[in-house]
Amino acid sequence: MAQVPQTFFDALAVRTWCGLALSALGRAREEIDAINVYPVADGDTGTNLYLTVESAATAVEAVFAGHEAGSAPVRPPSLADAARAMAHGALIGARGNSGTILAQLLRGMAQVLASESEMTRTDGAGLSLALRQAADAARQAVAHPVEGTVLTVAAAAADAAGSAEGDCGTIARAAHRGACTALAATPGQLAVLGRAGVVDAGGRGLVAVLAALVETFTGESPGMPGVSGLPGLQSFSGLSGSPGRVEPVRAESAGGRGRAQGGEGGKPWDAGRGGEASAGDEHGPDGEEGGPAFEVIYLLEAEDAAVGRLRQRLDALGDSLVVVGGDGLWNVHVHVDDAGAAVEAGVEAGRPYRIRITHFGADDAHTRGGERPPRERVQRAVVAVVPGEGLVGLYAEAGATTVLARPGEPPASGELVEAVRRAHAREVVLLPNDADLRHTAAAAAEQARTEGIRVALIPTRSAVQGIAALAVHEPDRRFDEDVVSMTSAAGATRYAEVVVAVRESWTMAGICQAGDVLGLVDGDVAVIGSDVAATAEGVLDRMLSAGGELVTLVLGDEAPEGVAQRLESRVREAYLAVDTVVYRGGRQGALLLIGVE
Repeated sequence: MAQVPQTFFDALAVRTWCGLALSALGRAREEIDAINVYPVADGDTGTNLYLTVESAATAVEAVFAGHEAGSAPVRPPSLADAARAMAHGALIGARGNSGTILAQLLRGMAQVLASESEMTRTDGAGLSLALRQAADAARQAVAHPVEGTVLTVAAAAADAAGSAEGDCGTIARAAHRGACTALAATPGQLAVLGRAGVVDAGGRGLVAVLAALVETFTGESPGMPGVSGLPGLQSFSGLSGSPGRVEPVRAESAGGRGRAQGGEGGKPWDAGRGGEASAGDEHGPDGEEGGPAFEVIYLLEAEDAAVGRLRQRLDALGDSLVVVGGDGLWNVHVHVDDAGAAVEAGVEAGRPYRIRITHFGADDAHTRGGERPPRERVQRAVVAVVPGEGLVGLYAEAGATTVLARPGEPPASGELVEAVRRAHAREVVLLPNDADLRHTAAAAAEQARTEGIRVALIPTRSAVQGIAALAVHEPDRRFDEDVVSMTSAAGATRYAEVVVAVRESWTMAGICQAGDVLGLVDGDVAVIGSDVAATAEGVLDRMLSAGGELVTLVLGDEAPEGVAQRLESRVREAYLAVDTVVYRGGRQGALLLIGVE
């Protein structure tokens, strides 16, 4: 169906633009992924931009649905409502560096479009002002702006819009033409692009978004005026044709996150908490040889002053630092060698969640510059679901791509598939680390296999089993031998956890009351007590009665002070030749995880 052009920039125009931009990026996703060479040739810029806009579009649709569900007569949302929803959706759904910058571009526009709460529409002059604010806000969010990136393309679009006069369609066309011209010049501004013979991937994605803006106001999708001869511009599917059915590569939406824990039918210790993790892509301060090993991205609830200090701390830790947002909610992106330190900096600043950590690997493009073919995969990777921020850092430093999950918000199969794709390997070992995720992980593995990725699912039921499997992982071994060794190590590890009951319930060890301390061994309640340390000792004695050589303790943030020392002393005094290792798990749900192998 032909798109009805919008005369003014109102809430319906915001909705139309988001839909058209999503369709354009869906068509162009693979092509944009293929030219992603700066500074990490991990081939996911198009995917990250698509997922970011998808989140923005979903938020806008929710605003319209809320108004349509109200009492008659139905009143459409205001421009301010729609613009704020678009910006917020992009912020919480931003993926990778390119998606984070796009989220700030949309936030900058919203600062103008939502400047008056009852504003119903704006004209060409208002659109021009919004584009200017978008470009300025995005540049300010990047710690060390680099020319030849999406920032350059955004600035050129704003300059062109500011030089034009007319209605929204005229301003949008001018912005698009300016962006196209700037995009064509990016290979001459950034050496890594010139050597690869491509334009900047993030900038190209922005041109697709601006083309959707033109189509919103004119009903016509523009071409690429005055640009030819570069692989990144020869055929831009995101700028032509009418939007049809899009079948993008993406994670499942937040509304389909799978099994929910807690509630009357859940476990007595499940209180229900939130979180998730993972991503990776481009625009850092350089693109030459060398670079940090990890990409870290998370949402952060924090005050402005704390974020200022966080910027300084993260800037000293690594590069590609982008911090976007405001009003207490931020999206943080950085490339670092010490992923744990980057997460800890967020904990000091406020409350980080949806933490995503990607290990680039010693042989990926981040250490080889843009000379490497952008779609080359590593041979083998490990993807693991982990329950706490501390373990995210531990697993990532061991080379795993992680997905953070907490009780009450387990990852959906689509998120696991996305993590497998992010690992960018021919062979993947998948560690669900939760018995309740076995079907979700199996579905994800099956989906990844249809995409040509060899996936082995090791049915780990706890993060401590995953740690044991990672300890024997040898990527240079034959795949089957590596999987057998990891499976054997996980299976030889008994697992337990110490939690607090949130309601009365029947258990294998009897009736527990709310507030009781529960010790679970291999998934079943084995000990009910009132003291955390005493209950943990009882659990440990049960586990070591069958023998063991190594005890692994993972402490949650709410574990009492001194519990680890007490358990270590217990092992030294009562069990000769048994070693103990202690990790900090962060907000992992359980007070304590225990592994015996």
